[in-house]
Amino acid sequence: MLKAPRMPRTLTRREIRAAVYESCPKLSRADATRIFEAVFEELSDALLRGEQVQLRSFGSFSLREKGERIGRNPKTGVAAIISARKVISFSASPTLIERVNGAPAESLRD
Repeated sequence: MLKAPRMPRTLTRREIRAAVYESCPKLSRADATRIFEAVFEELSDALLRGEQVQLRSFGSFSLREKGERIGRNPKTGVAAIISARKVISFSASPTLIERVNGAPAESLRD
């Protein structure tokens, strides 16, 4: 019998906050949480201001505006107007792409 493929695990905010706390033993848990939340608040605010967010060796986030267009309902084929909206796009850095594809550690840059 074939097993269904396992869904990849999702890393949560709680787990990232815990990792921040564990990596800085001199911080209290409350301080680690405040730092974590402040970083994500600043990232969100920068995107709302229309700024690009670049994280070295990780990637960049940017806000793009998509114009109104006509699309189709995939079930019925009926045309529908898709309203103009803003979307966030992510572009992975070459270093992250290398890591994801299994590049040896010594070949990775900062």
